[in-house]
Amino acid sequence: MKYGVLKTAGCGPISGKPRCRLTLLALLGCVVCSAASAQALYKYRGDDGEWIYSDRPPDDGQAIAEIRSLTPSSPRSGVSIDYEADGNAIRLFATNEYFAPVEMALRFETIHGLEFPHPDDPLRWLLPARSKMPLVNLGRLDGAVQPTLEYRYEHLIGDPQAQHRPTGAYRVPFAIASDHTISQAYPDMVTHNTPDSQYAVDIAMPVGTDIFAARGGVVFDVTAGNFKGGADAANMSLANVVRILHDDGTYAIYAHLNWNSIRVRVGDVVERGEYIADSGNTGYSSGPHLHFAVVRNVGMTMESLPVKFVGADSTPIAPATGRILTAY
Repeated sequence: MKYGVLKTAGCGPISGKPRCRLTLLALLGCVVCSAASAQALYKYRGDDGEWIYSDRPPDDGQAIAEIRSLTPSSPRSGVSIDYEADGNAIRLFATNEYFAPVEMALRFETIHGLEFPHPDDPLRWLLPARSKMPLVNLGRLDGAVQPTLEYRYEHLIGDPQAQHRPTGAYRVPFAIASDHTISQAYPDMVTHNTPDSQYAVDIAMPVGTDIFAARGGVVFDVTAGNFKGGADAANMSLANVVRILHDDGTYAIYAHLNWNSIRVRVGDVVERGEYIADSGNTGYSSGPHLHFAVVRNVGMTMESLPVKFVGADSTPIAPATGRILTAY
């Protein structure tokens, strides 16, 4: 399952006369993310006629008098390529709006009237979080009247030099003193059959179970508005997900979260054990559970990493299918 892959591919042409305004078109595709966090306040009458204000709708089907949006303003996320042009050169630069580093690769399809990049230039960069970085500077050839440039690019979240270095075992991502059964873990790979999910852990739990951060970090991606789920691959992109970047460059994925329950937003710094959302059954799911994985970029591709959880007496516990996992 591709919950770990935040990858965008695109292409664009640049054409025009020197000293004139040029046109840049970027066609983006295959973006598996969203940075909107849908929050709402519900107003309805209680059993005694009193007004009740809650972040959840009434369970008994009570008529709702008002729904107010509580969606916080959230910094934009994404990566874009733009350009600057003058009479002598065209300069491409990239903007990374994520609160996480991004690896970018660029390939030129057509160049007319401009200098070619050096053949030894790998045309690959690491864009720091929240940064704007120059990519290439292409000088105009003498006598070129209308330089043109066509290119393709892709980018992937994460530093390809990142190494998994947790300071200890991960906190079990639900409430202390409670327990739930692991429904899938390595080496069982019924649905975890891609490199980005091989070591993911599925934990069966009722919808609405409180989910806590297994490790601290920075929230860089949130998908929160989905409500549909089921055992149909067409639901793959409909999971509510929180992604949290760790200080070693890896990041955690919390997937299938409940609709309208996510309580963190892009840019938040969360501590280990901080409440982030409720579990759910959104996306490609055969039943209510939490999909938890730690992944890293290994060079324009994602791989999942084996993790251990804190057990009794702080003993590290390796997840296994069928094991009852207790939070300590």
